[in-house]
Amino acid sequence: MATLKATADVTRIEAPVTIKTYLMCAFAAFGGIFFGYDSGYISGVMGMNYFIHLYTGIPYPGPDASTAVKAAFVLPAWKKSLITSVLSAGTFFGALMAGDLADWIGRKTTIITGCGVFLVGVILQVASTSLGLLVAGRLVAGFGIGFVSAVIILYMSEIAPRKVRGAIVSGYQFCITIGLLLASCVDYGTQNRLNTGSYRIPIAMQMLWALILGGGLFFLPESPRYYVKKGNLERASHVLTRLRDQPEASESIQQELAEIVANHEYEMSVIPQEGYFGSWFNCFKGGLFNPSSNLRRTILGTSLQMMQQWTGINFIFYFGTTFFQELGTIKNPFLIGLITTLVNVCSTPLSFWMVERFGRRTILIWGALGMLICEFIVGIIGVTAGRLEAHNNSAVQAMIAFICIYIFFFASTWGPGAWVVIGEIFPLPIRSRGVALSTASNWLWNCIISVITPYMVGTDKGEGNLGARVFFIWGSLCVCCFVYSYVLIPETKGLSLEQVDRMMEETTPRTSAKWVPHSTFAADLGLTEKGELAPEVVAHVAHLDGDKAFTNKADVTSAA
Repeated sequence: MATLKATADVTRIEAPVTIKTYLMCAFAAFGGIFFGYDSGYISGVMGMNYFIHLYTGIPYPGPDASTAVKAAFVLPAWKKSLITSVLSAGTFFGALMAGDLADWIGRKTTIITGCGVFLVGVILQVASTSLGLLVAGRLVAGFGIGFVSAVIILYMSEIAPRKVRGAIVSGYQFCITIGLLLASCVDYGTQNRLNTGSYRIPIAMQMLWALILGGGLFFLPESPRYYVKKGNLERASHVLTRLRDQPEASESIQQELAEIVANHEYEMSVIPQEGYFGSWFNCFKGGLFNPSSNLRRTILGTSLQMMQQWTGINFIFYFGTTFFQELGTIKNPFLIGLITTLVNVCSTPLSFWMVERFGRRTILIWGALGMLICEFIVGIIGVTAGRLEAHNNSAVQAMIAFICIYIFFFASTWGPGAWVVIGEIFPLPIRSRGVALSTASNWLWNCIISVITPYMVGTDKGEGNLGARVFFIWGSLCVCCFVYSYVLIPETKGLSLEQVDRMMEETTPRTSAKWVPHSTFAADLGLTEKGELAPEVVAHVAHLDGDKAFTNKADVTSAA
């Protein structure tokens, strides 16, 4: 590709889109089903009578069994911790590996590979009747989920139109909630089975999500920004044409591609690539107090995902069923788990509108405030009128109500908002690794919380037995989330990924909402009299990795 039409008009840096574009982007969000279903089903399975009996050897308590006998019929804290956290450990390492794979074999090929690895892990889990094979299966499945969860955000952010990018990426969180709901429904339907079907059916259902996502992605195009990074501008133009459903020779397609190329050239001039290890070190270059430095962006992405886990939401979805059982104040913990999951599903679509109407920064600030208020209220009720010995049903109902309100705040703000922001803040040269590090941080803290939470609320000797007091911990951490959002989160609403890059160079988080695009990268690097991007820029980017571009594995699976 010798020339590219370019523009100095900041309103014309993205080609018009059609309904086909939105449907392709929305399908990619289906990857959230993986995360959500696996997060949801394990809580119910660990509370099933047959599963407890099979994995502990404890006899079923009879109808006349004492309260102490019934209370003892649970998985030990160390088994709950191991079964839950091993998947997060796998996803942590899988997410880190995904950053490299996404640059080597392509975004969508990495996701398809993750689906295949996940299927192997599910098969091992379905075949298990002992702890060892179950744990091994969850570890392998974790690697697959790590691939998918890290790269699906990267892929969606790179292909989605800027004006609805937040809503499209929020669809990923919505699919997580759908997965949680489906898991709760399946658990609810199999909880009373006294055979291996009680846990094998919920586990086996996951195969369907992998087959749908992996199969569907074969028909979607690769990210055009991946091809720009590889120096294959011809292929980048072709896939951008498919994504925007516009003629390849149209001026709008060329102008959007020119802006991507110009931004990549600018970033490469600021931080040149220095081989494999150098590309990882680039994620940590720059000053800590420079808002636009790569180091600051990497810290922002990883700490934001850490904060999302600190909200305590996965305490409800991982251990909610068993926690409510041990609390003793709720008669049907499986039903309550289903209700909280339903609230999660119904609340998330509101974020599609909120994230584009009010912006990322605003919803994260107000979401943290709402969550901290609810969690402190739940904790206060739980240690006063909601205690087991108080026998106060109204207080218990109030606790459930505020837990649901807390879930509403999370689902409409922090749930999708954290994923949206990490997909937007990294420049192209380090984007795959930056998103991978951020996602790995999510899974690392997911793992840490999965390990320690059973001991925090466990009732055995030497365990915390915090009960409802655990909500004081989550509430205090949400205070940290509130301060963090106000001080560090920039506003990226309505900007292209390239404009986000410029905005972070010129503003601070607290002034970012007022920033307005004032030039294009193409204009800054030079336009010819014919309105084309400087030929030397096109030639340089096309030469970056051109020898590898046409033999790359992603080209084979993306050709259409």
